[in-house]
Amino acid sequence: MPKDESADFAVLDSEVAFHGKIWNIIREKFRFGEQVLTREFVDHPGAVAVIALNEDGEVLLLRQYRHPVRSYLWEVPAGLLDVAGESQVAAAERELLEETGYRAEKMEYLTEFFTTPGGNNETIFIYLATRLEHVGHQLELEGEELDLEVRWFSLEEALGSVLRAEIKSPSAAVAIFALANRLGLRADV
Repeated sequence: MPKDESADFAVLDSEVAFHGKIWNIIREKFRFGEQVLTREFVDHPGAVAVIALNEDGEVLLLRQYRHPVRSYLWEVPAGLLDVAGESQVAAAERELLEETGYRAEKMEYLTEFFTTPGGNNETIFIYLATRLEHVGHQLELEGEELDLEVRWFSLEEALGSVLRAEIKSPSAAVAIFALANRLGLRADV
């Protein structure tokens, strides 16, 4: 069975090539066998994503504009692990509430993945939220969140959209696949 494994090659030099608001670009030289290689990558704090499932078997998706890809994407609630001392579960609970106004009585780890391992060290931890209650929120939305759309879709419909490449957000796709697998769901495309 294939399984990723950690590796620790000797880093000879590491510097911040670009300091950004949320993430930095790191330039590192490291020994790889007999070679010394230089690589630049995005140093990311990591993130959580939440797939919320209601008692009707529907999942909560957000439609949000993403400028780098010039598209409105259907996504799951997600956000950075950027609050000092905050656990992943607490971050998932916070993001679910901030973006949707829902609280979950049950929040459980589902899976995790690297978003772009060839140029980014971001890991997204996906949680499954169930036993939901809409409590609303009083947050001031800004930027691309101003026209955020929140909608429930059947898991079958969401899975079909991923399989037809109609949903391209990696966190949404992985979350939908993981939940469908857990529930033994298959979709016809």
